[in-house]
Amino acid sequence: MRRDIPKPAISSDFTIEDIRKIRDWNDECQQGMTLAERFADSACRGEEALVRLGLTETKYPVEA
Repeated sequence: MRRDIPKPAISSDFTIEDIRKIRDWNDECQQGMTLAERFADSACRGEEALVRLGLTETKYPVEA
């Protein structure tokens, strides 16, 4: 199960450091998950992003 950790503060310039913060945050959220759970979590989050960008329709309801 994905851990509920507050999202990191991202600068308006969106620098390499911001990318590192996001990656570290994601790793912390997925700590303790099995490989299959990590894969499913990433796939679900990727699908949500595509729906929000209007690039695909959802197969499953996406929480707002």
